[in-house]
Amino acid sequence: MRRDALALGWALAAILALQTATATPEQPLQPLPSSAKVFADLTAQELKAVHSFLQSRGELALQPSRAPTMAKNSVFLIEMLLPKKQHVLRFLDTGRGRPVREARAVIFFGAQDRPNVTEFAVGPLPQPSYMRALPPRRGHHRSWASRPMSQAEYALLYLKLKEATKPLHEFFLSTTGFSFQDCGDRCLTFSDVAPRGVASGQRRSWLIFQRFVEGYFLHPTGLELLVDHASTDPQQWTVEQVWYNGKFYQSPEELAQKYRDGAVEVVVLEGPLPTGRRPQGPNGPPLFSSYRRRGHSSTPEGGAGGPRLVQPHGARYQLEGNAVLYAGWRFAFRLRSSSGLQVFHVNFGGERVAYEVSVQEAAALYGGHSPAGMQTRYMDVGWGLGAVTHELAPGIDCPDTATFLDAVHYYDADEPVRYPRALCLFEMPTGVPLRRHFDSNFSGGFNFYAGLPGQALVLRTVSTVYNYDYIWDFVFHPNGVMEAKVHATGYVHATFYTPEGLRHGTRLHTHLLGNMHTHLVHYRVDLDVAGTNNSFQTLQMKLENITNPWSPGHHLVQPILKQTRYLRERQAAFRFGRTMPKHLLFSSLKENPWGHKRKYRLQIHSMAEQVLPPGSQEERAVTWARYPLAVTRYRESEQCSTSIYNQNDPWDPPVVFEEFLHNNENIENEDLVAWVTLGFLHIPHSEDIPNTATPGNSVGFLLRPFNFFPEDPSLASRDTVIVWPQDKGPNNVERWVPEDKDCLRPPPFSYNGTYRPV
Repeated sequence: MRRDALALGWALAAILALQTATATPEQPLQPLPSSAKVFADLTAQELKAVHSFLQSRGELALQPSRAPTMAKNSVFLIEMLLPKKQHVLRFLDTGRGRPVREARAVIFFGAQDRPNVTEFAVGPLPQPSYMRALPPRRGHHRSWASRPMSQAEYALLYLKLKEATKPLHEFFLSTTGFSFQDCGDRCLTFSDVAPRGVASGQRRSWLIFQRFVEGYFLHPTGLELLVDHASTDPQQWTVEQVWYNGKFYQSPEELAQKYRDGAVEVVVLEGPLPTGRRPQGPNGPPLFSSYRRRGHSSTPEGGAGGPRLVQPHGARYQLEGNAVLYAGWRFAFRLRSSSGLQVFHVNFGGERVAYEVSVQEAAALYGGHSPAGMQTRYMDVGWGLGAVTHELAPGIDCPDTATFLDAVHYYDADEPVRYPRALCLFEMPTGVPLRRHFDSNFSGGFNFYAGLPGQALVLRTVSTVYNYDYIWDFVFHPNGVMEAKVHATGYVHATFYTPEGLRHGTRLHTHLLGNMHTHLVHYRVDLDVAGTNNSFQTLQMKLENITNPWSPGHHLVQPILKQTRYLRERQAAFRFGRTMPKHLLFSSLKENPWGHKRKYRLQIHSMAEQVLPPGSQEERAVTWARYPLAVTRYRESEQCSTSIYNQNDPWDPPVVFEEFLHNNENIENEDLVAWVTLGFLHIPHSEDIPNTATPGNSVGFLLRPFNFFPEDPSLASRDTVIVWPQDKGPNNVERWVPEDKDCLRPPPFSYNGTYRPV
């Protein structure tokens, strides 16, 4: 009987989920603006059109991206090229002069005497007929060595390693049970780290050898190799150094010979040996890196699952293409292949709050005892941060009721690749009231109770950059507050345990060191607070000691407001280590009814600190990480704080954020951009096995109205509930949304409000 009831319950839940996808709200739908398409990612058809156009240009001499050679010309990336802001705003405000739709194409020219990377604008779409070169920033260049890694280069690198490590075959078998040669389901693999070398123009990568099993990131073998793969001819690639268990060797041959001579301090990885990438059978012990259930659970066998979200009346948001309408909000979005999630033309109550809020970069800066550990400075835009957005799981990554959206990327491929369910959009209860009040009569009863349940709309995607998973959220609340959040999860980046390594991390397993690192995330926030003419100021609390006016013999300490205006970019660039006021305000020229400038407040929640000393090696690529906040005047030449090339040439990167501040422009009554750095220090611990958990590993910021409205705009919400006491009979409940009458409705609403002695 119980099993039948459970089955019926899940069947009803499935029906409700289907209704969610098809039901329409009772109120008439508002038309969504087709103008949002100006921000939309390229469609598969547009990507194919650009690909075909480029292939038709004989002077490019293009070959397939996956062709097994470096000495070729190939297309690496195609994505939408954002039009100039002034052209977009003219179109949005007047409806005239739709900007020309163009693509950005990145081409690797390897079949040249002097290989190079060149970017082109291709248009107009959907039927391209021209291309023009996109130059780098003045005074910079894109070096051939700075290009991101491709699948073709990885395939050639694997073949090189397989050949170069033949002398180590017996060494591998005896110490790990795995090998590169005829290995079946016991193969070795590797993870590469970056930057690739110690100076501009180099392409020398340290590789961590691992056993290729479930969660292979946690299975280093103790061997690391330095490979020079700068040449376009893989025959010229060389193994320059070998590190094993704390000692350096000049070549695989030297290590093999010393191993045979008994001159190597060998570490044999103990069993039970993994049997391959697939999880072990139900009777075998799981790998420590596995997700297989183990340990004691208080939930009985066959027990009920957790709560789930339902929407019996359908979604309360509207979605059309890349345009969203919800509770006063109106915005467009895109998932940029190179850098990730972006929202545009963010309006609340019919007024623009921000032109763009976008992810710029995610960096992870490590320390370690092994060469790979100490070399690791990950800058994930260089690894395709926006293109590694794999499928989201309903009920886990997003509620079952979410609307899931596919993404199409052209990144290191020969045709567009569709990533199913790469984004999700959903409304959720926040679990805490947006606001509420119990108005006591102080006589055991109340005058009224009023509350508004917390609900918010979430736009989400997840970037899986090899071992780490970054969950990116933009959250929209019905009181005009917008939130940006990132949660970090996935496998820690780990190296082989040595006693010396404990200075740089934590021992997580027998042969595993979790290396300490700092996560840093950078956002661009192009605020348009009731227009493009904005100013930046801060408010702080100061204490004053005054004579008490009604008791002159006494003093009174009380807080006062201190307002600071910032007129130049350098003034508004706050360094880490310098005290930054908590109230960061962007104001319009307009006033609210009470005489205050209409403002939005930037509220930052972060634990980031200065990691690399300014001017130190590789720091030039992440100079944005000097500042938790920097405010600049809008410039078309300052669209991104980094590039896909900064990772592999941090010594001479094409984009240096610090240069955005060199002209120290006026920022009063100008179009302003806030650049926000978030982050936290991660010292791995045993509970990071198998994966880092999201609680405590998230940072973000809010954009909050501050005297922008005459009152809280969520007063318009129909979710408000007010209870008035009645002398006789049930209390009067005033509500604007009828109670649910479906099969999964909650218990009928009731509210007593009295408190009496027991």
